[in-house]
Amino acid sequence: MFETAALAWRAASAIFFFFQPSRHQVSSLPRPKPHADQTLLSLLQRCSSMKRLKQLHGQLITNDLLSRAPTLGKLIAFCCVSDGGDLRYGRRVFDLVPRPNTFMWNSLIRGYSYSRDPREALVLHRRMLRCGLLPNQFTLPFVLKSCASELASTEASVVHALIFKLGFESQVFVANALLSAYSSCGFIGLARKVFDDIPNRNVVSWNSIISGYAQAGDCVEAFNMFRAMTNSNVESDGFTLVSLLTACAQAGNLGLGRVAHHYIVITGVSVDLIAANALLDMYGKCGELFVAKKCFNRMALRNVVSWTSMVCAFAKHGLLDVARSWFDQMPERNVVSWNAMISCYVQHGLSREGLDLYTHMQSSRVIPDEVTLVAVLLACSQTGDLVTGKEIHEYITERITKPSVTLFNSLVDMYAKCGSVDIALDIFRVMPEKTVVSWNVIIGAFAIHGCAFDAIELFRQMISEGFSPDTITFTRLLCACSHGGLLEVGKYYFEAMSIDYKVPYKIEHYACMVDLLGRGGQIEQAVELIRSMPMKPDIVIWGALLGACRIHGNMKTGEEVMKQLLELESDSGGLYVLVSNMYSERHRWEDMKKIREHMKKSQIKKCRAISSIEINGNINEFLVEDMRHENSSDIYCLLQTLTDHLISAGHPSIPLGAIKEQPVSFALTKYMSIAEYHLHDSVTFCLVELENKCHVTCNLEHMFSDST
Repeated sequence: MFETAALAWRAASAIFFFFQPSRHQVSSLPRPKPHADQTLLSLLQRCSSMKRLKQLHGQLITNDLLSRAPTLGKLIAFCCVSDGGDLRYGRRVFDLVPRPNTFMWNSLIRGYSYSRDPREALVLHRRMLRCGLLPNQFTLPFVLKSCASELASTEASVVHALIFKLGFESQVFVANALLSAYSSCGFIGLARKVFDDIPNRNVVSWNSIISGYAQAGDCVEAFNMFRAMTNSNVESDGFTLVSLLTACAQAGNLGLGRVAHHYIVITGVSVDLIAANALLDMYGKCGELFVAKKCFNRMALRNVVSWTSMVCAFAKHGLLDVARSWFDQMPERNVVSWNAMISCYVQHGLSREGLDLYTHMQSSRVIPDEVTLVAVLLACSQTGDLVTGKEIHEYITERITKPSVTLFNSLVDMYAKCGSVDIALDIFRVMPEKTVVSWNVIIGAFAIHGCAFDAIELFRQMISEGFSPDTITFTRLLCACSHGGLLEVGKYYFEAMSIDYKVPYKIEHYACMVDLLGRGGQIEQAVELIRSMPMKPDIVIWGALLGACRIHGNMKTGEEVMKQLLELESDSGGLYVLVSNMYSERHRWEDMKKIREHMKKSQIKKCRAISSIEINGNINEFLVEDMRHENSSDIYCLLQTLTDHLISAGHPSIPLGAIKEQPVSFALTKYMSIAEYHLHDSVTFCLVELENKCHVTCNLEHMFSDST
């Protein structure tokens, strides 16, 4: 027997190994014998739990067997690869090995490739190369798997070169992994070249290239490869059919989807739950809701994916009430289910319902993921709910260790659209990684706030840091110039985007330029630009020109534009109101009357504007002539008082009907902008007092009497 003191001393002397077994644990194992190495190696091969492994680890320490590479390698492999292993424990053991061999490196890289942090496998691969060890055919597939998970196209290209250098290009498992990595990174052309060069393709090779075309949304080529697969006498499996159905679902190709379904029926291929869900999802996304429901009812076994597919199918085609009904009937929900329903609400403009459902999700103790947070931040952006947006920001700070660039972009967008552009800029500055989308978001943030020079400066920084602008970048840059009245600057960038940056013109760029020229009074130039467009102008372009004609009183051009607009969208109430207002401003009462009568006869109604104001964390929404608010009578009384005092102060007369013809918060903003700046805080104070149900008429009278 080992003495307790001797055991403690020997365990402490092996300081780089952190496990110190107890005497009870050691005594439960076989006593060391001359062939202890082979015995422990055999026990490690039969090990099934971390508790047992730690006991064996203690025996390795006490028997001075840690220098035996095969035994130590088995210990690391169990920690990293086995279902009952502990990757962190294996990493700690590995880091203290002076010279790990290739088997140990492979075990650790494999473990990280299947973990939540696959990028660490790429880091380990680089360390392995720096240590002078070359990977083998067992190393590279897992490195490439990590490249696919992280969309690391550059690393995949480096591994590709290494494969040629080491002569592994004929290894089918290595080639399949390379093919999958290129497909996942979006390089389907390179993936196809790799596939064509594989000498002995197996079913995994064919499935990988079919899946690659499916991810690229090219269902036609996916079916072409499937046809070539059958002609090569390679039998398809469930993964093949799932890839085909997924390709049809993404492309919305119902015809080819039915072909895949018929193949399943004719050949009698066994359909598991995954394939059944793919078939259901295909019909749902292609708009065949009756068939999708029929497939759902015929399923012998359903899971949460089946229910979620039905929810998404109804929601995608605008049947939100039906989708919510299915969602409420789900026997179980996971985070994907909640994400699907929340995203459906937000995408259809029902952001308040999406936020309410998120609150329900929290009360159900479902932990949100990044997809949830991105959808909720978008809802906050649409409603201007800064309070909830800040709560999400705090949650991200506390719970998300490494937020994705998409989540950062959503945060920046939320703060910008909620009016906190300075906070948006601060977040943008500290982002660890930026993409073109990130720059587009922050440039657009300053554009919508009228900070044209700041938007231009950010664009220059974007170029100086090596980012290539895209169509969205220039749309937001030209929008900034339009809002800032920078006519010449806008003209310069409009010309530069095609000549210097090789970005093709889209209709939205022409719309921005027409708006810019129109605001600057260059009506004729705007008309000439429209005539030179290679595409047919849409309602946005004609609407921008009509608005410019109204501003500058150009009725001749305005009437010509009106004809174009009414032909494009004759049922648009907003356009008719704009035309009516133009006639009214020119005192052409008969023409205005005809427009109004035509609207009434054709039952054309103007969309009711909605405005909102946030007070004490609550969002209050108002419509035109809205009397739903519990304090509506006090609000209109306050507006009337403001109007009377502004008129008495010598400001232009405001029509009494304006109060009822504008949303409440808009009217307040309008009148506050007319008033003197030093009244702003007082008006805000009065509004707060109104929210607290205090009488504010005396305060208003005192305030305006002092100012006048």
